Amino acid sequence: MRALIALEDGTIFHGRSFTGAGEAVGEIVFNTSMSGYQEVLTDPSYNGQIVTMTYPLIGNYGVNAEDMESARIHPTAFLIKEYQPHHSNYRATASLADFLKQYSILGVEGFDTRALVRHIREAGAMKGVVSTNDADPDSLVERARAWPGLVGRDLVKEVSCNEPYGWGNDGPVPGNDFTFIPGDSSDYKVVAFDFGIKYNQLRLLTTKGCRVLVVPATTSAAAVRALRPDGIFLSNGPGDPEGIDGVVDNVKALVGVLPIFGICLGHQILGLAYGGSTYKLKFGHRGANQPVKELATGKVEITAQNHGFCVDMNSLAQDKVELTHINLNDNSCEGMRHIHYPAFSVQYHPEHAPGPHDAEYLFDRFITMMREHRHSGASAS
Repeated sequence: MRALIALEDGTIFHGRSFTGAGEAVGEIVFNTSMSGYQEVLTDPSYNGQIVTMTYPLIGNYGVNAEDMESARIHPTAFLIKEYQPHHSNYRATASLADFLKQYSILGVEGFDTRALVRHIREAGAMKGVVSTNDADPDSLVERARAWPGLVGRDLVKEVSCNEPYGWGNDGPVPGNDFTFIPGDSSDYKVVAFDFGIKYNQLRLLTTKGCRVLVVPATTSAAAVRALRPDGIFLSNGPGDPEGIDGVVDNVKALVGVLPIFGICLGHQILGLAYGGSTYKLKFGHRGANQPVKELATGKVEITAQNHGFCVDMNSLAQDKVELTHINLNDNSCEGMRHIHYPAFSVQYHPEHAPGPHDAEYLFDRFITMMREHRHSGASAS
């Protein structure tokens, strides 16, 4: 089935759908990972985006329930060079095409993905429409231009949970406090703000001895403090951090009260809570092969990333916030820490789902921070 891909600048690509008829609008971005397409599709940070994979052959190992990073697919469409309909993997329970159809997500193949990626690298990420229904390129281009885009929009409210829940037996556990796992012997209680949280972040926290309570993005600082946790985790999530309602002030009220660890959007929200600002990157960082340098040690990590916005370190007071990590491709901020309070964050994804395990030590650093805070006798009340 013929499909058209139209960008807001008038560029047109011709492909074919491997999931049937459909249509989608969103910001067109690319991911450079060679595998992990199921984790990419179920990452809430891709809400509102059309994802293009740079690796040419996708679908060869199917999908399975164990590799879900959330409860559903979040990109509005999925673009690839060549779809492999005959998957081969003992873990697979369905094909990629069937998985996309289950959530009514359009999948398109059979066009030059390299040309699309090179165009975005030169012109920047842009709005687009993918359609099997509308065969008029001019119509699609106008509709792409009319779409409001991501800047200034609150996409977190579309992916955050509505009620608190815990994590146990490798899955969500209903509950609104820390008593959801009877007899659990976890050492540290962590409140995790759900801005679009990925399941492997919860898996790693629990594996390392934490009892986690996931709360909606707009949960107040007072409600968090009433739970008397040992630490606060700020998750990843989609879109523009400056467009999110009712979050930054709550996080600001928790800085200096409890240890805080932020990832991706959580990192950006911390930057805003510190009094800084963020800006949109030209085409973002998305993939499992981004080199990051930790400035204190000189160590280089290969990291998984998925973000289109970045903290502006020049907007932060240097006597309060320290740059800890940089991206070696463009020297942008990849990590920071508060000099006076137990709070640190990174722009990339140390939970490695998918991606390398180089940065898992950051979860251990968070555990150490909570242990030191507890031994200091500090209280959240």
